Amino acid sequence: MANYIHVPPGSPEVPKLNVTVQDQEEHRCREGALSLLQHLRPHWDPQEVTLQLFTDGITNKLIGCYVGNTMEDVVLVRIYGNKTELLVDRDEEVKSFRVLQAHGCAPQLYCTFNNGLCYEFIQGEALDPKHVCNPAIFSLSSLTLCKGKTTRGFGLTGCRVSRLLLSFF
Repeated sequence: MANYIHVPPGSPEVPKLNVTVQDQEEHRCREGALSLLQHLRPHWDPQEVTLQLFTDGITNKLIGCYVGNTMEDVVLVRIYGNKTELLVDRDEEVKSFRVLQAHGCAPQLYCTFNNGLCYEFIQGEALDPKHVCNPAIFSLSSLTLCKGKTTRGFGLTGCRVSRLLLSFF
């Protein structure tokens, strides 16, 4: 596969932490997440950290880590699923994340670790079919998709599909 993803100059480097998060047992998963948080949020008291498991994923395990009753500052810990590296080139995934982040199309990537990565949680609502059929929402999401697909790092020059879809509204 050709290497065509070019991270923009000046993009912040992403730290690689030598931590492995065990995902089989809840207490071991917590230990690994807290180890990551020592680097990412050293001011957080480990006794006050809440871990929330998100269960909608198919292969990866996703854990939200935060302090307090509100989810104002949440660190997402994504633990890669078993053998998913056979399908996904993790180095290229991180490059893509960095390019999209540089163009305002992705959350902040805090770090990678031996079997996953940590990134910013952005509050929002997942779109369902009724949302996507709303012309205003469809137009905005199509334009955002177009922006993401035409960033300089990916070497694409236009977003014909999004423009074509927008012509129907």
